[in-house]
Amino acid sequence: MANQKPKVDGVFRTRSLGIAASGVQDQYSDGKAAQVWNLYIGGKKRTGEYKENMVKLLKEHDVQNVLDAACGTGVDSVMLLEAGFTVKSVDASDKMLKYAYKLRWQRHKNNPVYDDWEIGEGDWLDLENCEDTIVHPEHGYDAVLCIGNSFAHLPDFAGDNSLQKLAISNFHKMLKPGGILIIDHRNYDHIIKHGALPNCSSKLYYQGDRIHKIKTSVLTVDTQATMVTLDYEIDITGIPFGKDQSMREKPDGRIIPVSNFRLSYYPHRLANFTAMLDEQFGEGAEHQILSDFQADPPVDYIPSYYVHVLKKQ
Repeated sequence: MANQKPKVDGVFRTRSLGIAASGVQDQYSDGKAAQVWNLYIGGKKRTGEYKENMVKLLKEHDVQNVLDAACGTGVDSVMLLEAGFTVKSVDASDKMLKYAYKLRWQRHKNNPVYDDWEIGEGDWLDLENCEDTIVHPEHGYDAVLCIGNSFAHLPDFAGDNSLQKLAISNFHKMLKPGGILIIDHRNYDHIIKHGALPNCSSKLYYQGDRIHKIKTSVLTVDTQATMVTLDYEIDITGIPFGKDQSMREKPDGRIIPVSNFRLSYYPHRLANFTAMLDEQFGEGAEHQILSDFQADPPVDYIPSYYVHVLKKQ
């Protein structure tokens, strides 16, 4: 399965079609998204409300050691390390990990907690072998995190969610009994129905004030939505970015330089994703679904993300 490549229409083709070291498609392989990722997510601005929600959730379940299974540039891992958790981090994209390694090097000089931060390249289809850079705890992790709509990067080549089920099974194996998986996805039910992100889109994860535009496209095959593509334009005013940029006009008439990148996702509908998780964790496993980390949102609330919390029996 690792050698299969998606056959998609050119309009919906991912901007980056590289293959990561252990086989998962790496949409960040051209480095464009990695370069502006902190501008998109908002840097320190992002960690306030999001940190409060995540730390509270982890402490409610007595979590100490965490596997950040989609660490990207390392921002969430750093947030948790500095909150007192023991964190190990993996990602399939070496371009994103480059920034995580740099972050660890910069911070270890002033904080010894970073000396023990293990970072490795690996994918969810083979978590037990993260290129010999991660030593998993003998009895498993208290929590495995796959956050920020990361899981939707895994395509469904066979049309039966076999890759997704394998990845979830591997998350389950990484947990100790009583450990929790925290995994999320965008509100794809809304996106498929309306062809756009929710208007009241929560900025819980991505709080960058440099987002100029996000264009949404939905690919439907035989009446079924099979891919959602988001084209991002990030304002890079004042930031050296070479020649790889475009110019756009703001509503106030200003002309700004933007960096463009495209990411494609498998659109997980809430009911199907819930059933898939329950199947892999087994009948009777505790499964809580939060709307943007809210357990009891207002009746008319339209979430941007559904956050699933499952406990291993």
